[in-house]
Amino acid sequence: MGQLKDIEDPGNDFPEEEPQDSSSFQYMHVKLEEHAQPELSTKEIITEKAKEYCKSGPKVVANFFLTLFPVLQWLPRYKIKEYLPGDITSGIIVGIVTIPQSIAYSLLANQDPIYGLYTNFFCCIIYFLTATSRHNCVGTYGVLCLMVGESVNKQLKAAGYITDGTASVVVNSTLTNGTICDKSCYAITVATSLTFIVGVYQILMGIFQLGFISMYLSEPLLSGFVTGSSLTILTSQMKYLLGLKIPRRDGAGALIMTWIDIFSYLKNTNICDLVTSIIAICTIVPVKEINDRFKSKMKIPFPVELLVIIVATLVSHYFNFNTKYKSSVCGTIPTGFRMPRAPDWSLIPSIAADAVPIAIIGFAMTVSLAEIFAKKHGYTISTNQEMIAIGMCNLIPSFFSCFSSCAALAKSLLRESTGANTQLNGIISSSVLLLVLLAIAPLFYSLQSCILGVITICSLRGALRKFADTPKMWRISKVDTIVWWVSMLASSLISTEIGLLVAVCFSMLCVIVRTQRPRATLLGKVSGTEIYEDQFTYKELNTIPYVKIFRFDASLYYANKSYFRSSLYSKTGINPSLVAAMQRKAKKEEEVASRETSNRFIARFNLIKTVQKPQTVTKTSIPQLDIHSLIIDCGAMQFIDSVGLGILKEVRKDYEDIGIEVFLVNCNPSVRRSLHDGGYFSNTSGDVELLAFHSVHDAVTFAERKFREKQKEIQLRDNAFSFDPAQAISDDLNN
Repeated sequence: MGQLKDIEDPGNDFPEEEPQDSSSFQYMHVKLEEHAQPELSTKEIITEKAKEYCKSGPKVVANFFLTLFPVLQWLPRYKIKEYLPGDITSGIIVGIVTIPQSIAYSLLANQDPIYGLYTNFFCCIIYFLTATSRHNCVGTYGVLCLMVGESVNKQLKAAGYITDGTASVVVNSTLTNGTICDKSCYAITVATSLTFIVGVYQILMGIFQLGFISMYLSEPLLSGFVTGSSLTILTSQMKYLLGLKIPRRDGAGALIMTWIDIFSYLKNTNICDLVTSIIAICTIVPVKEINDRFKSKMKIPFPVELLVIIVATLVSHYFNFNTKYKSSVCGTIPTGFRMPRAPDWSLIPSIAADAVPIAIIGFAMTVSLAEIFAKKHGYTISTNQEMIAIGMCNLIPSFFSCFSSCAALAKSLLRESTGANTQLNGIISSSVLLLVLLAIAPLFYSLQSCILGVITICSLRGALRKFADTPKMWRISKVDTIVWWVSMLASSLISTEIGLLVAVCFSMLCVIVRTQRPRATLLGKVSGTEIYEDQFTYKELNTIPYVKIFRFDASLYYANKSYFRSSLYSKTGINPSLVAAMQRKAKKEEEVASRETSNRFIARFNLIKTVQKPQTVTKTSIPQLDIHSLIIDCGAMQFIDSVGLGILKEVRKDYEDIGIEVFLVNCNPSVRRSLHDGGYFSNTSGDVELLAFHSVHDAVTFAERKFREKQKEIQLRDNAFSFDPAQAISDDLNN
């Protein structure tokens, strides 16, 4: 057994404290009784539920429709004088801004301009009926349009459409219903089928309450993904700015290959498109900067994109840019609506995988924006209903020639800043788009494609500015910064779908690594208090003599069991296995030396002179331990699995074998239940509460009192054994 240093030893490294009597260490352990859980059989539970539903059947049906259509709850209480002016103003402004973005994002999704207008029109109406958020603006979103465009382009190639940027040769153009379909028709067929399955996924996630999936998409991950996708969007629009005819690249390395194509075809740049793009950029960027800088003073931002579209369309029409300079234009944009048509069911198997990341990104953006606005304006939302709402905004419009949509950040911020109060402003925006669809759309015939590319690129300013925030992010959290860069590089250099998967896996790996190697430290006491803090972080903390307080800042499970053990040995400076081995070896050497010495003794009755027994010397020194109690702070442990429980048992046994008591503190109820059910206290004699305390100070007080009582017992025993009656009689006679 290892020897403990005398607590009065002046040579110890601990600050001297006044000796205290053991009676001053008053500790009263607390026993808590758990609630008795009601035991109901499955049959009883089903019966109770059935009775409850039968009694309140009509009420359940009414609540179902009120939950599915929240508009039925807030519209009857709509305050016309208070809400209507802001909703009308905001709806008109957002509708005007949506017009150029709808047309521009259609090209990004590899669709004709009219389909972007359809998407924004139908989504606003459906979201008005089903949403719980008052400020979200649902419609075309750049990242989703990019993902839709990649999937559409993949299916166009698989169907035999040659998409080299110069011609469109139909190899296989007959659909399942027997109608002849060109490239544009097939592209929207793929997009609507993709949108349908995206809506199904999102509604199912809402029904089964799978909103927790969005928790794995952290803010740095989403920010990096959006920035990386913005780089891909910028790259894809460069051909429109330069007027180049280059093929659209997809898959891993598409961004690099596209830039190689751009530089290879740079000599074919259309000067008219280039000059128009430069003028448009020099007009849009400064005005948008002014709008951002003075948005607090400007109630209505200047609609510079719409102005540029109108001017550019007029100039292109009257100067005949399409004929004279071969400039690419939008072409014929039909008016009215197309007949509803079901998705092409034969495409579902081939696009089902592509729909998964689109569905996840769509509901993650929608729910996160809804939560931000709800917190800012003091109202509540239902995340599951928001998922159902955005799913309905994809499912129903897929029958009306629309592609995938979600809440758009820029338009949602614009809607909120211009005084929107409810989703009624979405109906106003849809009315503006309806005017365009019925009458104004053909007027955009001469609009150059480069203008749409400029509008798309200028809308990426916010995402691209995130590069400037990385130094600050690095100072706050290096792990989050690495996640941001991995997400950005993966989504831009590989592809959006695979990049998202890589980013999620890497983010989860970072969480696993951080729980595998968490912070482990020793605690010291703040003078004059019962507070214990990290003694390696804070100054002037008092260490408790002969007591080590170890804190492990993570749950204890199979992945970090080895690190827990090694860090515990390192911080305490004691490896109980090695100490026990040294003790056994020293004891064995002592026994051997004792036997050898006894063999050299002369028989006691033949001795005339007493032979003094030589002192036994061992080669192995017995380690001197400066600790009698080890306290493990479990306050950061949310759970302990079976492997972690086994490690705690081994640690306790190993330390107790060398004479060190082990106590646990700050265990939450689930951890205490795991310890109890796992047999941690099974070999304990006495109260189990004397091994698991509710605070560090209680454990320290108990450990010091127990050690002092043990020292008194040892002292009394030693005094009893050292009493010599003959010597006592001799002393009395001499006196």
